[in-house]
Amino acid sequence: MIDPRLETPRWDPSAPDARHRRRVRLLTTVGLVGALVYFGWLLQPGRIGNPWLYGMLVAAELFNAVQAVGFWWTCARERDRGPRTWTGPPVEVDVLVPVYGEPVEVVEPTIIGATRMRGAHVNVYLLDDGEDDEMRAMALRHGARYVRRPQHTGAKAGNVNYALARTSAPFVVVLDSDHVPRRDFLEATLGHLANLNVALVQTPQYYANARGAGGVTAAAWAQQALFFGAIARGKDGRGAMFCCGTNVVFRRRALEDVGGFPEGSLTEDFELSIRLHERGWRTAYVARVLACGLGPEDMASYVSQQHRWARGCLSAIGAVVRARLPWRLRVQYLLSSMYFLSGWTLVAYMAFPIVRILTGLQPLAATGADQFLVHFAPYFGLALLTVAVAGAGSYTWAAFALQSASFWIHVHASLLALLRRRGRFVVTPKRGADSRQPRSVLPALGAATALAGVGVYGLVQTRSPAMLNNVAFAALHVTVQLSGAWPALRGRPRAATALAKPEVIEAEQAWAA
Repeated sequence: MIDPRLETPRWDPSAPDARHRRRVRLLTTVGLVGALVYFGWLLQPGRIGNPWLYGMLVAAELFNAVQAVGFWWTCARERDRGPRTWTGPPVEVDVLVPVYGEPVEVVEPTIIGATRMRGAHVNVYLLDDGEDDEMRAMALRHGARYVRRPQHTGAKAGNVNYALARTSAPFVVVLDSDHVPRRDFLEATLGHLANLNVALVQTPQYYANARGAGGVTAAAWAQQALFFGAIARGKDGRGAMFCCGTNVVFRRRALEDVGGFPEGSLTEDFELSIRLHERGWRTAYVARVLACGLGPEDMASYVSQQHRWARGCLSAIGAVVRARLPWRLRVQYLLSSMYFLSGWTLVAYMAFPIVRILTGLQPLAATGADQFLVHFAPYFGLALLTVAVAGAGSYTWAAFALQSASFWIHVHASLLALLRRRGRFVVTPKRGADSRQPRSVLPALGAATALAGVGVYGLVQTRSPAMLNNVAFAALHVTVQLSGAWPALRGRPRAATALAKPEVIEAEQAWAA
């Protein structure tokens, strides 16, 4: 089998046609009307049931409304820059590939791909924090330079900063160890750096192993595709695209201007972007797949990845608030950071039917389910439909369910960020486990069990319309939680990702052409 990273991508992150954009704008307009109707009904004083529960409901709904309006606002200004070739004198580019314990067979295609990039004189550096002699031999075998630092401080950021201090090319590419670049990577990106105000050019992350994989990998990829499609194009249109850690080209002078990568953050790329924008630098996004990587292949890997992102972005909220940024940039960064608080809204929504069944208390006073749904369903349905249409079909039910079943990651990460507990940078594993991983979804299973148990208890007590309504809401949450947790309970399909040997890479010319 051929390494999936060497196959031609089947996903196109570029902007769809004008008809598609008109559909998104129409749905956005109708969705805003639906939101006004719903909140106009919800916020009437006569709707207040139990004040505490009503406050929780309003807070959750307002938070989600802010996220929804932010999504609509972002996607309404999407930009598709397209590739741009460097037309000036020949330039030199340093390519940095940080490594920490990954298998050689994962890293080798990346090094080979990096050495073959066209469009500049390329110096490839393998930055090995794992101190692996086999990795050294592989790098030297393919003409890359091997860097091993004496002290492993600052995780990935420290590793990259160490190499920056020992290299000198005016442009720097950073690639994660599993992301194989195309030969035209530099030909498509360097031209945007002809503008002396541009600090970096970001390109999409593409999970090549998601094709036909199903389970966690496919669902995680659907989430990524939504971000690196409509959202990233929109952020670029707002001038707010940030560095995503890999598949990115930097202007060295910009990195030097902010002192390199911040080493005290779990999301060093996010905080680096804040500093660059604060200093007046601009960023660009090229919506073309120019490198292919590997996504998380099991639930434990996904949890590790999401927890690191959540803690890092939530910890950066203070930096966003303090930064001297234009209002639109500040709002864009806050929208990205505060997304990782959305798990709290799931906790509230799941708590309402449990509290109602056990105590009789409810957030809304004398409101039937039919009246609530008449106002809520159009607003919620239009919001989901807009996401699906804006994502050009890339966002799936599996992605939504996995996000919902991961509510506890946001809760845990936000508590740790609030307590200012520093986390440890953990590299996402590049190989998944074939065994089942119920421990990685215990909170979701616990929530589903509690909802199901309380629902059964309620049906035993009475089958009144109010009870049936709340049991139905509980059953909906159970369905979503179990759908999201199912990949961990089923285990990973045994057809694991095949990694190509060097001779296969040599023969695979279609990918690099």
